[in-house]
Amino acid sequence: MEVMDKENRQYLTFKLEQETFAVDVAKVREILDFVSITKVPQTPDFMRGVINLRGSVVPVVDMKLKFGMEATEKTVNTCIIVLEVFFENETTIVGALADSVQEVVELDPSQIEPPPRIGMKLSIDFIKGMGKLNEEFVIILDTDRIFSFDETAMLAEIVDSNAA
Repeated sequence: MEVMDKENRQYLTFKLEQETFAVDVAKVREILDFVSITKVPQTPDFMRGVINLRGSVVPVVDMKLKFGMEATEKTVNTCIIVLEVFFENETTIVGALADSVQEVVELDPSQIEPPPRIGMKLSIDFIKGMGKLNEEFVIILDTDRIFSFDETAMLAEIVDSNAA
């Protein structure tokens, strides 16, 4: 298990339904308002399509579908969090659809507990820990592990095939 640094870390918090999630701000490239997404045929449901980000093709993933929730509906708060995902010694840029972005918070390692292991049938390798913020739990995601090997390879392939 990865040992967390002893220093405070900054996390970007965002909402998916009623749950608060967080990602390390170092992995966040930018936050975009919801833009038109071009659907890519024969991709999994959670793969909403691609966007053009200043001439680059960026795959967009519906985080709610990825985590087994209902599809994200576009609202005034819906946004795309552009993340760096490190995979096979390469960084892939991925857009993560979220209901809303909350804020950047600083968490002390003492405020973070390991993810629960009891009765979880799901693979929770992508959860770095459970942060405690104002009596509320924040699910801290490991952006490099949210996608399986096959999914990350597919995302990279979509970028490569559309960049040609």
